[in-house]
Amino acid sequence: MKSYEVNFDGLVGPTHNYGGLSYGNVASQSNSQQSSNPKEAALQGLAKMKALMEMGFQQGVLAPQERPDVAALRRLGFSGSDAQVIERAAKDAMPLLVASCSASSMWVANAATVSPSADTADGRVHFTAANLNCKYHRSIEHPTTSRVLGAMFADQKHFAHHAALPAVAQFGDEGAANHTRFCRDYGQAGVEFFVFGRSAFDTRYPAPQKYPARQTLEASQAVARLHGLGDDGVVYAQQNPSVIDQGVFHNDVIAVGNGEVLFYHEDAFLETDKMLAELQAKLGKRGGNFQSICVPRSQVTVEDAVRSYLFNSQLLSRADGSMLLIVPEECRGNERVWQYLQGLTSSGGLIREVKVFDLKQSMQNGGGPACLRLRVALNQTELAAVNPGVIMTAPLYGTLTQWVDKHYRDRLSENDLADPQLLLECRTALDELTQILKLGAVYPFQIN
Repeated sequence: MKSYEVNFDGLVGPTHNYGGLSYGNVASQSNSQQSSNPKEAALQGLAKMKALMEMGFQQGVLAPQERPDVAALRRLGFSGSDAQVIERAAKDAMPLLVASCSASSMWVANAATVSPSADTADGRVHFTAANLNCKYHRSIEHPTTSRVLGAMFADQKHFAHHAALPAVAQFGDEGAANHTRFCRDYGQAGVEFFVFGRSAFDTRYPAPQKYPARQTLEASQAVARLHGLGDDGVVYAQQNPSVIDQGVFHNDVIAVGNGEVLFYHEDAFLETDKMLAELQAKLGKRGGNFQSICVPRSQVTVEDAVRSYLFNSQLLSRADGSMLLIVPEECRGNERVWQYLQGLTSSGGLIREVKVFDLKQSMQNGGGPACLRLRVALNQTELAAVNPGVIMTAPLYGTLTQWVDKHYRDRLSENDLADPQLLLECRTALDELTQILKLGAVYPFQIN
């Protein structure tokens, strides 16, 4: 039976803004308070989805969240009508209003961790929504994320859904941004690779000194247990604390993997040789031939990697066995990174082609091509069981671009977030979107 890796890209929400909320994310902090363009952001993301679909890759859409999150503001003591809650928050606690308006759910690499049926004990595809408890504005996402994923992957015969881990620091979980999977074929048993920044309970593991390590070893181990993964199909690796302190807040900012290949920076991990040997041995026992491509610091510095998001790219397998790398425009703008990529693709190695996409609106807020997609490996039967409304087609692309043109603003500043009309615009847009994507009632305003 044929299997696929389907990329479900996050649709940028109507409240896309530069709130500078993500400490440790250099791009997010450096562009704080600038005016954003939600319409352009959504259309840039849709253009990438359409392009990958036209290249023959399976492509899906993951809906944004309702923002501002009035219910979250009510839990923090603001009362009255929805409009009054927003007005009072703007007057008394503008940072909380900004956080409640964040469109960060667009980066669905953080939505969940996904294990394919070939790896799990019960033979189903498992999803665990990420608690994202390191940042308040992201910690409020997982209830809606779980409902949306449940509406997309509803057939319990094929799909299993787990609630987010306990929302405490010891189980900080950032989802697929710190997880990848190696396999010979998407439908065959593979090796799941969990990368953590620190251990909550074991002091033998070093921790960064400047920026927080968002993923714990204990969270990764818990997800592996929930998904029914065997020890012979799991590898844990620690992210280098020094690169976290340079702005590498997730592993997908310093490494990307696909199929049998890991593309990574020389400084990405601790005990790299031991980790590579374990991956090679475990994948070998499952019929795979693990291969790695190390980018030396002498050619691309960590700073170059963070500024260009070279590794926050999509590494895609093509029919001829070669790989395609999807990178943001910022890679072409960095001389050292672009020179490295030109040499990489001309060497006749595994990565034969690089395609560049303009994702400036997302990039300025700290998310590149890999942040915008959640990878789900599915066999033909499972793909047929996915809600068809969320699978990208040419007609759906046309409908969604019209929907964005109809509902999105082309400029949004911090002051605009205090406008109660923005909430009404968002709800109207999302109510229509759930009909387009055939999701049913997944948002609080539709349920309560």
